[in-house]
Amino acid sequence: MSRLLGLICLLVALPTFADAPKTFNAAKKIAWQLYAERPNTFYCDCAFNGNRVDLDSCGYKVRKQQRRAARLEWEHVVPAWVIGHQRQCWQNGGRKNCARNDATFKAAEADLHNVVPSVGEVNGDRSNYALGMLSDKPQHYGACPMVVNFKAKTAMPPEPARGPSARIYLYMADHYRLRLSTLDRRTYEAWNRQYPVSEWERWRNQKVGCVMGHGNPFVGPIDLSTCGTLKRGRAVTLR
Repeated sequence: MSRLLGLICLLVALPTFADAPKTFNAAKKIAWQLYAERPNTFYCDCAFNGNRVDLDSCGYKVRKQQRRAARLEWEHVVPAWVIGHQRQCWQNGGRKNCARNDATFKAAEADLHNVVPSVGEVNGDRSNYALGMLSDKPQHYGACPMVVNFKAKTAMPPEPARGPSARIYLYMADHYRLRLSTLDRRTYEAWNRQYPVSEWERWRNQKVGCVMGHGNPFVGPIDLSTCGTLKRGRAVTLR
Protein backbone atom coordinates (compact mmCIF):
# COMPACT_ATOMS: atom_id res chain seq x y z
CA MET A 1 0.00 0.00 0.00
CA SER A 2 2.81 2.41 0.90
CA ARG A 3 4.52 1.74 -2.45
CA LEU A 4 1.29 2.43 -4.33
CA LEU A 5 0.80 5.67 -2.41
CA GLY A 6 4.36 6.70 -3.17
CA LEU A 7 3.85 6.01 -6.89
CA ILE A 8 0.66 8.06 -6.91
CA CYS A 9 2.44 10.97 -5.20
CA LEU A 10 5.26 10.80 -7.75
CA LEU A 11 2.84 10.87 -10.68
CA VAL A 12 1.01 13.84 -9.20
CA ALA A 13 4.33 15.67 -8.74
CA LEU A 14 5.39 15.24 -12.36
CA PRO A 15 5.12 18.41 -14.48
CA THR A 16 2.18 18.55 -16.88
CA PHE A 17 2.82 21.78 -18.72
CA ALA A 18 0.23 22.50 -21.40
CA ASP A 19 1.78 25.76 -22.57
CA ALA A 20 5.14 27.43 -22.90
CA PRO A 21 5.90 29.73 -19.93
CA LYS A 22 4.54 33.25 -20.23
CA THR A 23 7.05 34.94 -17.89
CA PHE A 24 10.67 34.52 -16.83
CA ASN A 25 9.56 33.59 -13.32
CA ALA A 26 7.37 30.84 -14.76
CA ALA A 27 10.27 29.67 -16.93
CA LYS A 28 12.55 29.39 -13.91
CA LYS A 29 10.04 27.24 -12.04
CA ILE A 30 9.85 24.86 -14.99
CA ALA A 31 13.63 24.88 -15.43
CA TRP A 32 14.10 23.38 -11.95
CA GLN A 33 12.04 20.40 -13.11
CA LEU A 34 13.77 20.06 -16.48
CA TYR A 35 17.31 19.98 -15.08
CA ALA A 36 16.54 17.73 -12.11
CA GLU A 37 17.73 14.75 -14.16
CA ARG A 38 21.09 16.37 -14.94
CA PRO A 39 21.75 19.06 -12.32
CA ASN A 40 24.97 20.65 -13.55
CA THR A 41 25.69 24.29 -14.34
CA PHE A 42 26.11 25.40 -17.95
CA TYR A 43 29.54 27.05 -18.00
CA CYS A 44 31.40 25.43 -15.10
CA ASP A 45 29.75 21.99 -14.96
CA CYS A 46 29.26 22.26 -11.20
CA ALA A 47 26.74 19.96 -9.54
CA PHE A 48 23.83 21.66 -7.80
CA ASN A 49 21.10 20.57 -5.44
CA GLY A 50 18.14 22.86 -5.18
CA ASN A 51 19.47 26.41 -5.23
CA ARG A 52 22.86 25.45 -3.79
CA VAL A 53 25.93 24.86 -5.97
CA ASP A 54 28.52 22.28 -4.94
CA LEU A 55 31.65 24.31 -5.70
CA ASP A 56 33.97 21.46 -4.75
CA SER A 57 32.40 19.23 -7.41
CA CYS A 58 33.94 21.33 -10.18
CA GLY A 59 37.00 22.81 -8.44
CA TYR A 60 35.43 26.26 -8.47
CA LYS A 61 37.31 29.02 -6.65
CA VAL A 62 35.40 32.09 -5.54
CA ARG A 63 36.60 35.28 -7.17
CA LYS A 64 34.88 37.74 -4.86
CA GLN A 65 31.31 36.86 -3.88
CA GLN A 66 31.20 33.77 -1.66
CA ARG A 67 27.47 33.79 -1.00
CA ARG A 68 26.49 34.40 -4.61
CA ALA A 69 28.98 31.81 -5.88
CA ALA A 70 27.24 29.14 -3.80
CA ARG A 71 23.82 30.09 -5.20
CA LEU A 72 22.30 28.60 -8.34
CA GLU A 73 20.88 31.23 -10.69
CA TRP A 74 19.07 31.00 -14.01
CA GLU A 75 20.88 32.89 -16.73
CA HIS A 76 19.84 34.13 -20.14
CA VAL A 77 22.58 33.15 -22.62
CA VAL A 78 21.35 36.04 -24.76
CA PRO A 79 20.89 38.64 -22.02
CA ALA A 80 17.50 40.26 -21.50
CA TRP A 81 19.37 43.58 -21.82
CA VAL A 82 20.42 42.66 -25.36
CA ILE A 83 16.89 41.61 -26.31
CA GLY A 84 15.29 44.67 -24.74
CA HIS A 85 17.67 47.25 -26.15
CA GLN A 86 16.46 46.37 -29.63
CA ARG A 87 12.86 47.19 -28.74
CA GLN A 88 11.08 50.47 -28.15
CA CYS A 89 9.59 49.29 -24.87
CA TRP A 90 13.03 49.42 -23.23
CA GLN A 91 13.45 53.06 -24.18
CA ASN A 92 10.10 53.84 -22.58
CA GLY A 93 10.63 52.19 -19.21
CA GLY A 94 13.30 49.50 -19.26
CA ARG A 95 12.90 45.80 -18.56
CA LYS A 96 9.81 46.12 -16.36
CA ASN A 97 7.95 47.98 -19.08
CA CYS A 98 8.97 45.42 -21.70
CA ALA A 99 7.90 42.53 -19.46
CA ARG A 100 4.51 44.15 -18.97
CA ASN A 101 3.73 45.51 -22.42
CA ASP A 102 5.80 43.89 -25.18
CA ALA A 103 4.62 40.44 -26.29
CA THR A 104 7.78 39.60 -28.21
CA PHE A 105 10.06 40.58 -25.34
CA LYS A 106 7.97 38.56 -22.88
CA ALA A 107 8.16 35.50 -25.13
CA ALA A 108 11.93 35.89 -25.57
CA GLU A 109 12.54 36.48 -21.86
CA ALA A 110 10.60 33.32 -21.00
CA ASP A 111 12.06 31.15 -23.78
CA LEU A 112 13.58 28.11 -22.06
CA HIS A 113 15.93 27.50 -24.98
CA ASN A 114 17.77 30.62 -23.75
CA VAL A 115 17.70 29.82 -20.00
CA VAL A 116 20.52 27.84 -18.37
CA PRO A 117 21.63 27.08 -14.79
CA SER A 118 24.64 29.10 -13.73
CA VAL A 119 26.91 29.67 -10.74
CA GLY A 120 25.53 32.90 -9.29
CA GLU A 121 28.89 34.68 -9.25
CA VAL A 122 29.56 33.77 -12.88
CA ASN A 123 26.12 35.01 -13.86
CA GLY A 124 26.78 38.30 -12.09
CA ASP A 125 30.27 38.71 -13.56
CA ARG A 126 29.13 37.90 -17.08
CA SER A 127 26.37 40.53 -16.70
CA ASN A 128 25.08 41.56 -20.13
CA TYR A 129 28.45 41.14 -21.86
CA ALA A 130 28.72 39.57 -25.28
CA LEU A 131 30.18 36.08 -25.61
CA GLY A 132 33.29 36.02 -27.75
CA MET A 133 36.92 35.06 -28.11
CA LEU A 134 39.54 36.53 -25.78
CA SER A 135 43.29 36.16 -25.50
CA ASP A 136 43.00 36.09 -21.69
CA LYS A 137 43.81 32.91 -19.82
CA PRO A 138 41.33 31.48 -17.26
CA GLN A 139 42.26 32.79 -13.83
CA HIS A 140 39.22 33.91 -11.85
CA TYR A 141 37.31 30.72 -11.05
CA GLY A 142 39.77 27.94 -10.27
CA ALA A 143 39.17 24.83 -12.36
CA CYS A 144 36.24 26.48 -14.15
CA PRO A 145 37.81 27.95 -17.33
CA MET A 146 35.22 30.70 -17.80
CA VAL A 147 36.89 34.00 -18.74
CA VAL A 148 35.37 37.43 -18.12
CA ASN A 149 37.18 40.56 -19.29
CA PHE A 150 35.48 43.42 -17.49
CA LYS A 151 37.26 46.14 -19.47
CA ALA A 152 36.39 44.60 -22.83
CA LYS A 153 32.87 43.73 -21.59
CA THR A 154 33.26 40.26 -23.10
CA ALA A 155 32.99 36.76 -21.67
CA MET A 156 34.56 33.65 -23.22
CA PRO A 157 32.83 30.38 -22.28
CA PRO A 158 34.79 27.17 -21.74
CA GLU A 159 35.08 25.11 -24.92
CA PRO A 160 32.26 22.64 -24.03
CA ALA A 161 29.83 25.58 -23.72
CA ARG A 162 30.84 27.42 -26.91
CA GLY A 163 28.88 25.31 -29.34
CA PRO A 164 25.72 25.30 -27.20
CA SER A 165 26.05 29.06 -26.58
CA ALA A 166 26.46 29.74 -30.29
CA ARG A 167 23.42 27.69 -31.25
CA ILE A 168 21.33 29.46 -28.62
CA TYR A 169 22.43 32.85 -29.95
CA LEU A 170 21.72 31.88 -33.56
CA TYR A 171 18.31 30.49 -32.60
CA MET A 172 17.33 33.58 -30.62
CA ALA A 173 18.50 35.90 -33.41
CA ASP A 174 16.44 34.04 -35.99
CA HIS A 175 13.35 33.33 -33.88
CA TYR A 176 13.01 36.83 -32.43
CA ARG A 177 14.65 38.76 -35.26
CA LEU A 178 17.47 40.09 -33.13
CA ARG A 179 20.32 41.95 -34.74
CA LEU A 180 23.79 40.48 -34.27
CA SER A 181 26.95 42.39 -35.09
CA THR A 182 28.97 41.02 -37.98
CA LEU A 183 31.72 39.94 -35.57
CA ASP A 184 29.30 38.19 -33.21
CA ARG A 185 27.54 36.32 -36.02
CA ARG A 186 30.85 35.18 -37.48
CA THR A 187 32.01 34.02 -34.04
CA TYR A 188 28.85 32.05 -33.31
CA GLU A 189 28.75 30.51 -36.78
CA ALA A 190 32.39 29.46 -36.32
CA TRP A 191 31.66 27.97 -32.89
CA ASN A 192 28.65 26.18 -34.34
CA ARG A 193 30.90 24.51 -36.91
CA GLN A 194 33.87 23.93 -34.62
CA TYR A 195 31.98 22.40 -31.68
CA PRO A 196 29.45 19.78 -32.86
CA VAL A 197 26.15 19.13 -31.13
CA SER A 198 26.66 16.92 -28.07
CA GLU A 199 24.44 14.25 -26.58
CA TRP A 200 23.72 16.63 -23.68
CA GLU A 201 22.52 19.31 -26.13
CA ARG A 202 20.19 16.88 -27.86
CA TRP A 203 18.84 15.79 -24.46
CA ARG A 204 18.29 19.42 -23.44
CA ASN A 205 16.70 20.33 -26.79
CA GLN A 206 14.18 17.51 -26.43
CA LYS A 207 13.35 18.41 -22.81
CA VAL A 208 12.94 22.10 -23.53
CA GLY A 209 11.16 21.46 -26.82
CA CYS A 210 8.50 19.41 -25.04
CA VAL A 211 7.59 22.49 -23.02
CA MET A 212 8.10 25.17 -25.67
CA GLY A 213 6.38 23.23 -28.44
CA HIS A 214 9.41 23.49 -30.75
CA GLY A 215 13.10 22.71 -30.65
CA ASN A 216 16.15 24.75 -31.51
CA PRO A 217 16.70 23.94 -35.22
CA PHE A 218 20.41 24.67 -34.89
CA VAL A 219 20.62 21.73 -32.46
CA GLY A 220 18.35 19.40 -34.42
CA PRO A 221 14.84 17.94 -34.60
CA ILE A 222 12.81 16.84 -31.60
CA ASP A 223 10.06 14.24 -31.27
CA LEU A 224 7.00 15.75 -29.60
CA SER A 225 5.29 12.35 -29.56
CA THR A 226 7.72 11.18 -26.84
CA CYS A 227 7.09 14.10 -24.49
CA GLY A 228 4.75 12.19 -22.19
CA THR A 229 3.74 14.31 -19.22
CA LEU A 230 5.77 17.25 -20.54
CA LYS A 231 3.02 18.23 -22.94
CA ARG A 232 4.12 20.56 -25.65
CA GLY A 233 3.35 24.23 -25.49
CA ARG A 234 1.88 26.18 -28.35
CA ALA A 235 4.59 27.53 -30.61
CA VAL A 236 4.49 31.32 -30.80
CA THR A 237 4.24 32.85 -34.26
CA LEU A 238 6.11 36.14 -34.31
CA ARG A 239 5.38 38.94 -36.72
